[in-house]
Amino acid sequence: MSALSSIAERNPKPVDFPVDRVRASFPALQRDEQFVFFDNAAGAQIPQLVLDAVNHHLLQCNVQRGGRYEKSRQVDATIMRARESAALLLNASDPNEIAFGMNATSFIRVVSLAIGQTLSDRNEFILTDMDHEANIATWLALEKNGAKFKWWKMREDGNLHTEDLGPLLCPRTRLVACTAASNALGSIVDVSGAAKLAHEAGAELFLDCVHYSPHGLIDVQAIDCDYLVCSGYKAFSPHMGFLWGKLELLRKLPTFREDFIPDEPPGKIEAGTFIYENVAGFDAAVRYLETIARLMDDNSGDLETSRRSSIVKAMCAVRAYEASLSLELLRTLTNCGATIYGINDESRLGQRVPTFCFNLAGVPPATVTETLSRDGIAVRDGHMYAPRLMRRLGLPLDTGAVRASLVHYNTVAEIHRFRESILKLSHHA
Repeated sequence: MSALSSIAERNPKPVDFPVDRVRASFPALQRDEQFVFFDNAAGAQIPQLVLDAVNHHLLQCNVQRGGRYEKSRQVDATIMRARESAALLLNASDPNEIAFGMNATSFIRVVSLAIGQTLSDRNEFILTDMDHEANIATWLALEKNGAKFKWWKMREDGNLHTEDLGPLLCPRTRLVACTAASNALGSIVDVSGAAKLAHEAGAELFLDCVHYSPHGLIDVQAIDCDYLVCSGYKAFSPHMGFLWGKLELLRKLPTFREDFIPDEPPGKIEAGTFIYENVAGFDAAVRYLETIARLMDDNSGDLETSRRSSIVKAMCAVRAYEASLSLELLRTLTNCGATIYGINDESRLGQRVPTFCFNLAGVPPATVTETLSRDGIAVRDGHMYAPRLMRRLGLPLDTGAVRASLVHYNTVAEIHRFRESILKLSHHA
């Protein structure tokens, strides 16, 4: 059982999730209450707490870090707080295992470039055909360094299975790169099982956690992965990205750095100046998640006091509530006659997040999204930056599929509005 999917399976019944109070935290959801935002996999909305943090930084301390004056010291303190928040979010051992930057893709490339400089007899990489292209092309670029590649392929049931990974591993395997959850299909991968197999073969596991991060609890110590990337824009933060890695591995990475930067993480990995106000916003986004735990219990004095325990409580509640959204959306699409790509079995809902790719017979994906748009519902069509997956599904890259992607501020009532629009399309096909 996956360290990720088991959270939902331990909570099979929907919790009494305070979705109305949660939605009140998001100004964008209040400005246009009729707009249905089902395109969260392309970037989620931002709570007021995050907007306040970004605004405070730009108004009060929009300066470079590392100075001796107070405003500069405030920036240093903000970055340190954000590292601590990221470490708590992931259950990392040390805040210095967190490096901030522009996005997840750039960090995948930083690590691939570094590992590419250290290849020897262990020069094989295992990639998947279910991943976002960012976690594929960055590794394929190492072919000129002598890297070889094997493919861990998705089964017809819409997920990766560790039984298929084992035979691919050998003494030449350097690294397994895979997603924690598919940004197109919503399938959750047994990443802890993958880590165990990789380590038994002497290899490392690199996780793309961008799509999973807003949907459930992450524990890098329980998973025992070696590297992990996330992007804030899907997790209720402004655009930014961060890398986590085991400290001893980050110390060994040969990265670019200016001469005045110590050869120690995280500084050795953070080339140049990142966007401080967005990092301040990310810190606030983690604290927003903690507020969900307080909303779950009106008697806040009874809550556990540690920040990590609040994150655990909040994300377990999010997983359980989103399981009810997945069930409702699955039934809606099934009843509308849609072809659902990936996991479409109610008994396997614990293996997915509420991200669904689908098509309607006889209706081009672009027509679906345009029709829904006219009804005030935002979804997306295309290849979802996963062209290899689309080819695997037999879908043309120029049309792809329709994707509806929900998070914890979405509601069953919004799914019912979505159903009304889809039924109109189905009847006219």
